[in-house]
Amino acid sequence: MIALNILLLGAEMLVYFGAMLALFRLRGTLGIGVFFCALGSLHFMETYLAAAYYVQLPFGVSLSPGSVVLFSGKLALLLLVYIREDALVARQPIYGLFLGNLVLLALVFLLRQHNVVPAPGAPADITFMDQLGALAVWSTLLLFIDSIAMILVYERLSSRAKRYPVTVIWATLALVLTFDQVGFFGVLHFALDVPLSAGIGGWVGKLMAAGFYALMLALYLDRFEMAGDPLRPRIADVFDTLTYRQRYEQLEVTSRLDPLTGVLHRGQLEPLGRDLVAIARKTGRPMSLLLVDVDDYKEVNDLHGHATGDAVLRQLAGAISESLRQSDHVVRYGGDEFAVLAPGVSHVAAVALARMLNESVTGLTLPDGVRQQTLSIGVATLPEDGQTLTALLEAADKRLYAAKAAGRNRVTGATGDGGHSDNG
Repeated sequence: MIALNILLLGAEMLVYFGAMLALFRLRGTLGIGVFFCALGSLHFMETYLAAAYYVQLPFGVSLSPGSVVLFSGKLALLLLVYIREDALVARQPIYGLFLGNLVLLALVFLLRQHNVVPAPGAPADITFMDQLGALAVWSTLLLFIDSIAMILVYERLSSRAKRYPVTVIWATLALVLTFDQVGFFGVLHFALDVPLSAGIGGWVGKLMAAGFYALMLALYLDRFEMAGDPLRPRIADVFDTLTYRQRYEQLEVTSRLDPLTGVLHRGQLEPLGRDLVAIARKTGRPMSLLLVDVDDYKEVNDLHGHATGDAVLRQLAGAISESLRQSDHVVRYGGDEFAVLAPGVSHVAAVALARMLNESVTGLTLPDGVRQQTLSIGVATLPEDGQTLTALLEAADKRLYAAKAAGRNRVTGATGDGGHSDNG
């Protein structure tokens, strides 16, 4: 019986997460709202199972599929939304669930005022909604905190271990799920007298689920999301299985990169930019372009030599790249200029991103004697600044020039001079 429970939990995780990944993959066709609706429709079931439905595991512990399967999977899916979209998109289901649960409590209060007639064979009793409604509100409050913590932890870990995505995702989920287990199970224990063994079992189960979901998420990102990235072309025929496929792909990737900085070289800007503009116009989503200029880079070369200048430029390019989402792209536009393509990012968010890029270079430990570097950035966004890559480049270039003319170390967008970045 216990072995069957374990097999069923694995099957439940596979069915749930596989179906949700399929809906996320279809967001370009169906819209991401379909994915969010499916995610939200399971929230009440998740809360009910977490409060009332437990299965037996070895060593006398028990756990709820609501917490282990549904909640752990939901957190992993929100992380996926952040990785492939942004925090502004990831917050939508969180706010939706929280506000929906508040409406649920209000409706339950009003329903209780009715003079009801029992249905045939069933009592007219909704008292079970009292505890479940309160638990649902508490769980979404925790989810809000969990999501912020998850983004911060993921960004910190991924900046240090990008080559190990499964480990990064698992560690992120494990840390946040541990915090959530303490917060949610504490309420279950004191309000519903759920035994401690269930809390321990739930925690262990969540850690195992985190590993399962981390593996599925990393495989999905690698095979489906990143496979369409121009940096990772694949040959979809029999040659894909040949011995030298991996070396060929690595060579393809390398040929698209600037050898000094490791970001895309200038020749990739036009084809990649045209494709992203076409997608943005087709889907009706914004697409932002940032032109970034290092303010005093020539001084570094003049005072410290080109070897030191190259090292500084590599550090700056790395700081810019690590501050972006995986769906963003950095191109070395000129000697000390970079272009950032940010699909799905509005103008306001792009200006905020530009300020963050400038802040990201302030923490760099530069070679001895090299003073702190700053950036001047011009920002343009489709559709308000144009419908073509050329129009966006022209608008961003004018704003970059305005930022430098106004004293450098500035971000300039559609509303004009964004002022100095706070660089201490």
